[in-house]
Amino acid sequence: MKHVFVTAALTTAVAMAAASTASARDLDVASTFPEDMLYLGDALTYFGESLERVTGGELGVNIHGAGELVPALEVFSAVSQGAIEAGYDWMAYWGGEIPVANLAGSLPFGPEPLTFADWMWEGEGMEIIQGAYDQHNVKVLPCVVVPAEPAGWFNKEINTPGDFEGLRMRIGGLGGRALAKLGASPQTIAGGEVYVSLDRGRIDAAEFSLPAIDETLQLNDAADYYYFPGWHQPASFNSVLINMDVWNDFDETQQDQVTAACRSTLLWSMTNAIQHQAEAITRLEEAGVEVRRFPEPVLDALREATDEVIAEEMERDETFREAYESLSAHVERADRWYDLQDM
Repeated sequence: MKHVFVTAALTTAVAMAAASTASARDLDVASTFPEDMLYLGDALTYFGESLERVTGGELGVNIHGAGELVPALEVFSAVSQGAIEAGYDWMAYWGGEIPVANLAGSLPFGPEPLTFADWMWEGEGMEIIQGAYDQHNVKVLPCVVVPAEPAGWFNKEINTPGDFEGLRMRIGGLGGRALAKLGASPQTIAGGEVYVSLDRGRIDAAEFSLPAIDETLQLNDAADYYYFPGWHQPASFNSVLINMDVWNDFDETQQDQVTAACRSTLLWSMTNAIQHQAEAITRLEEAGVEVRRFPEPVLDALREATDEVIAEEMERDETFREAYESLSAHVERADRWYDLQDM
């Protein structure tokens, strides 16, 4: 009789395990970055691990690096059309289709990461931006806020605004449009192709990401000067994109779990970057890289060009205007708080 009970218990356990396996679901996520890319790739891995933990293994992700499922710059359209379930991006990649994504991806001379994240998740940011993505059948989750980046790698000195004339630079978003007003030629190039383009002289300058990431791409071997500050990207968002039909197929608890994993990843991104960048800059300088700051007249010209671009975008797109005005009001309130707390 005891043997029968044991056999029955084992049968039940096997059935429960099979049911659990059947209910488990891994989202196929196409990234715009190489899977093993420092910080940017790591963030998506962290998101997947967080999702597995918070769901007890019922949900997870299968990560596909840039180009494995679709070309990096086609991830958004593939998610929108349902060709792939989910994607991972730098939001401003899609600024041509969704103007407000340019603001979320990076707002030149905009807020630092904490204020930007506060607006996105606790202000009006998510509501405004999701409204634009709804038209493309995509759920957007801004899960990674990237700290300020350098201005980029240059193969010529930038001493005056006129030095941008004719410069071919890998830079996207609103920053690229501002540079165009100063005579530069902005180029959209996927991350995995930046080094080759710079090294072979197809472009004269490039910005990609944080120093520790740029170092892994060996951009210091392809350019002479490393300029700061990151006027074009004081903070920027990477997001997880989920086809809306897939998102709606999740029950409310699962949607909350995905969102919780996203917010956990956001905190990870805010507490896992700065020290690595300081260490990377020291290594780059020791290797002979010239680290410089743009002169103030250059920053003044970039700020003026940015103001023109933002005014044009606000005139062109009502959602962009709504988001910019909301963010500006949020920043003003935050600045008031920080001024009061300044020691």
